[in-house]
Amino acid sequence: TVMRLNDPRRFGAVLFSKNGSHPLLDSLGVEPLEDLFDESYLYSKSRNKQQNIKAFVMDSKVVVGVGNIYACESLHQAGINPERKAGSVSKKRYVLLTQRIKTILAQAIKAGGTTLQDFSQVDGSPGYFAQTLSVYGRENKLCGTCSGKIARITQNQRSTFYCPLCQT
Repeated sequence: TVMRLNDPRRFGAVLFSKNGSHPLLDSLGVEPLEDLFDESYLYSKSRNKQQNIKAFVMDSKVVVGVGNIYACESLHQAGINPERKAGSVSKKRYVLLTQRIKTILAQAIKAGGTTLQDFSQVDGSPGYFAQTLSVYGRENKLCGTCSGKIARITQNQRSTFYCPLCQT
């Protein structure tokens, strides 16, 4: 048996545990494609949070696996400005956001991931989700929703792409 880990960005880890528990995993939030991840969960976790909504959905203590690209795309499809405080987002908007996160992640998995520069599948083939990106990497291009101009800002040392016109 051979196990390989190809992790050029060094975000991953291989953890071994006899009892199914590990200290590095104990504080992680829910998986976004599980039933536990819904608007009630996300809304309750967001109360009194002053951090921006993008950082909130990327926080692995809240939900795991929502990286920068998928956060930008989900917030765009939900019409939520990434600079809004997580605690100020209504439950109605969390309904839409959780739906969009689940949909985008499922589409990305089906497309084999998002190949930009350094990602490829185990067999070396690219992921094709990058071809469907609405905002990520599209600074100064027209928004497909409202024809506004896609903006790029920096949040928590990460590039954030969004449409200032249709994301409120």
